Amino acid sequence: MSCPAPLTVRDAVAADAAACAAIYAPYVRGTVVSFEAEAPDAAELARRIAAAQERHAWLVAEEGAPQGPRVVAYAYAGPFSGRAAYRWSCEVSVYAETGRRRTGAGRLLYAALLQRLEQRGYRAAFAGVAEPNPASSGLHRATGFEPVGTYRRVGFKHGAWRDVTWWQRPLGVDDPHGAAPAEPR
Repeated sequence: MSCPAPLTVRDAVAADAAACAAIYAPYVRGTVVSFEAEAPDAAELARRIAAAQERHAWLVAEEGAPQGPRVVAYAYAGPFSGRAAYRWSCEVSVYAETGRRRTGAGRLLYAALLQRLEQRGYRAAFAGVAEPNPASSGLHRATGFEPVGTYRRVGFKHGAWRDVTWWQRPLGVDDPHGAAPAEPR
């Protein structure tokens, strides 16, 4: 068996939307990994990429190919909640081509994404994992997340109620005296 080509990570741009949509669609249509009912098209993914880049981040992993680089995975962050007190927290996700799971792409992307978020002033990253999903749970544990609770029967997809376990990872260093950190940028 051949080893996968080395991956590079970079900021996503609108031109990556079609590749991201193609990666995401099988998760929406055939799994409970995503709770979306309809796979978003490239135009919607381009909008999401632009929104994430404004205050958080959206990264892609690409591998070199004979025709040029090809996006094979992506990770992004967005607001954890719209309430002001949560502004130092964010929600993160990572998706890879279905044949590329457990190849290191997720770890590579999360390492870059979490570093970027920390540099922007975020203090906590959260990820929801629809259960059962041992691959995603393993990825989150390996990248420093800890399980903080499970929402039971919170989503209904593919004919059954689904649980979601929430994972949390600290970012940056908080002031031990409780002073508010600088605003995320």
